[in-house]
Amino acid sequence: MKGWKKAGLFGVLLLVCAASCVAPMVSMISAATSVGGDQGEDIGGSAPGVPERMLAAYKDAVVGVKEVVPKCRGMRWQILAGIARIESNHAVGHSISAAGNISPHILGPVLNGSGVGGNTSVFPDTDGGEWDGDTVFERAVGPFQFLPQTFRGYGKDANKDGVTDPHNADDAALGAAAYLCGEGRNLGDEGQLRKAIFVYNHSDAYVADVLSWIHRYDEAGDGTGEIGQATGIARTVLSAALAQKGVPYSWGGGNAKGPSSGVCCSPGGQDGRRVTGFDCSGLALYAFAKVGISLPRTASAQAGVGTRIPASAGIGALKPGDLVFYGYIPTRNSTIHHVGIYLGNGQMVNAARPGTRVRVDSVSSMSDYAGGARVL
Repeated sequence: MKGWKKAGLFGVLLLVCAASCVAPMVSMISAATSVGGDQGEDIGGSAPGVPERMLAAYKDAVVGVKEVVPKCRGMRWQILAGIARIESNHAVGHSISAAGNISPHILGPVLNGSGVGGNTSVFPDTDGGEWDGDTVFERAVGPFQFLPQTFRGYGKDANKDGVTDPHNADDAALGAAAYLCGEGRNLGDEGQLRKAIFVYNHSDAYVADVLSWIHRYDEAGDGTGEIGQATGIARTVLSAALAQKGVPYSWGGGNAKGPSSGVCCSPGGQDGRRVTGFDCSGLALYAFAKVGISLPRTASAQAGVGTRIPASAGIGALKPGDLVFYGYIPTRNSTIHHVGIYLGNGQMVNAARPGTRVRVDSVSSMSDYAGGARVL
């Protein structure tokens, strides 16, 4: 590898693209380091005002908490987003690296009994200033504002970098998910959800605020409502794709009949032969087969079908039912590595990458936007 030239590596990438539907390079890295696997709740959706990197952390935590608290049920990214919205406004205004590290660190007021921040209790230091920079008193830390002592009990090394850090989006989100789940709550039950939020912060007003944001994110992230923009065969295609929400991603999986086992192996290491589901182009192939349209198997080949919509035209040029593409060179179909199905309102039905499930995502949630194609 050390002596390879860039051109040679790019050529290998193109060969991989030709073999199957692959995630963009940033997602390849994410797939290799993300927590969980194919177990988890539906983690689709997008939300205005939530940085994409933070949203990815929330969604990965939904998957990862199944391993940490196997009895937990009903965890959704919207729950984590509701907490983080109140605690840190999703780290807006801070830098979030690709690895999820947040800078500058998010620190709450010094808990010395002064009443600043509404807390009059004294919390002596427990972490030697490791996370909060204070060797005398405690301060809440990170996007989920854990007390260091609490994070030491619930924090997780979600991104597998060998460090458990409350200032890392992935570690903090998985720690928050574990804390909310307790010993195995059903967060799909409104009463248990309220109890979990109250445990997070003993305030009825806090519970009400968090719930209001959860409900807002539920409404924003439910892509099924957008199908009303589609009519005719476009509606049939989208209905078929949306019906697969929650089906696992399988590298090379999916055909005209539905989910299937895939092939080995994805850049993140997934052996699709062990997973029944869809990759991105397999999902498109299936949905369009429902209206009698036979698409090619790979994303790059699908880019050559129908009327091409250039990336320069912007997302506003897309209509419900259009294919949405992502490529290393937007004007060259041979470099297309991912495809989604446009739902409307800036969203698409998406089989994103290994370790996720079919879901609704923002078109802007992935890099390398390369326009679309109108097949219908």
